[in-house]
Amino acid sequence: MPYTYEQLSKLNVTELRKIADGIEHEALHGHSTMHKEKLLPALCKALNIEGHAHHTVIGINKSGMKAEIKKWKRERAAAVAGKDYVKLAEIRQHIHNLKGKLRRSIV
Repeated sequence: MPYTYEQLSKLNVTELRKIADGIEHEALHGHSTMHKEKLLPALCKALNIEGHAHHTVIGINKSGMKAEIKKWKRERAAAVAGKDYVKLAEIRQHIHNLKGKLRRSIV
């Protein structure tokens, strides 16, 4: 049965060891004594699964938002060079708000 990283990470160590029993791979050598934090990456390697969770963004245009952040960063650099500290504070707050929206939209 093909597994995903999310499915494997929700299993307890006993269930992971049962899965590893049926697999012959050098990464799983000694799996019966491994803890979950070592067993999970070894199982992912043996099953050719990416060993991290993938996040998706819902409700916003991620690439557009990142482009806007880059634009504000260029303006920030200009404000630093021009020593316009009032504008610099506004720009930093704007960047902070955009990054917050981006983080909240990740599922």
